[in-house]
Amino acid sequence: MTMINTPARPRPAAVTAEGLTKSYGDKAVLDGIDLHIPQGTVFALLGPNGAGKTTTVQILSTLIPASAGRVRVAGHDLVREAGAVRAAIGVTGQFSAVDNLLDARENLLLMADLHHLDRREGRRRASELLARFELTEAAARPVATFSGGMRRKLDLAMTLVGRPRLIFLDEPTTGLDPRSRRTMWEIIRGLVADDGVTVFLTTQYLEEADQLADRIALLDHGTLVAEGTADELKRQIPGGHLRLRLPGPPELAAAAALFPSAARDDDALTLDIPGDGGIPALRAVLDTLDRASVRAEALTVHTPGLDEVFLTLTGRSPQAGATVDSSRENAR
Repeated sequence: MTMINTPARPRPAAVTAEGLTKSYGDKAVLDGIDLHIPQGTVFALLGPNGAGKTTTVQILSTLIPASAGRVRVAGHDLVREAGAVRAAIGVTGQFSAVDNLLDARENLLLMADLHHLDRREGRRRASELLARFELTEAAARPVATFSGGMRRKLDLAMTLVGRPRLIFLDEPTTGLDPRSRRTMWEIIRGLVADDGVTVFLTTQYLEEADQLADRIALLDHGTLVAEGTADELKRQIPGGHLRLRLPGPPELAAAAALFPSAARDDDALTLDIPGDGGIPALRAVLDTLDRASVRAEALTVHTPGLDEVFLTLTGRSPQAGATVDSSRENAR
């Protein structure tokens, strides 16, 4: 029997944008960006302060209108079907939107009322989310007593009351300690893997994008300057190399003669060969060694980190500028 492998069908789009533009007077905050985000993926939008990240989220979530461009969100036209878009999405901003005067369960029940769930379904949904976010024991405590990590979990739980298909997370882990941040990462991964939710993430933590995102776009001065997987972006930046570790000095000398541009470390018995880490580069190195009968103990790929990508493409370090922008303040 002949087996026929059919290519996987592309996933439907959760977000598409063509020529998305936003201006305040003569100040262009977004300058005609294009987006295509498949359903059931995590998309991360990075950029320095003032790049237009939060403006993008505000437009896509119907909070402010675009100046120009065509956009579809969750299968609906952003302008003509804004109500349907709002019904399909959830938004968690940088600052928690929880009510400090209520306890955790009351906050969730309030959201259930806003989503017009009946009383029984609202209580069931609140209990389900408290358990999922490990907040059951704290359900009756005033939110004012919660830690930062607990508040962020409750804030995200409130976003999920209406079962959104697309969630905008605008700097979801800002101010959290490393442990709480990693807990949020696991929750976000679970939303995508278990619920099939699409996540649109803006973040100031490059490691966060590296860990979570299927695709990353880098926004600078309102323009998308790069987009791809984390590995694809890293390969765009000079500095990548293949490191060979040789068993002894004779093998190191023989390998060094084969690759004159490589950096040699006699103490570590290693050779760093410039390369992007792609399959053709790996194959070329291995074939050259094989033809010369030189045996290597190990070969590892070293690529620049996302922080180097950020610095090279924007001219600014992420620590100095990768924070949420305020579109109206930046437009002044």
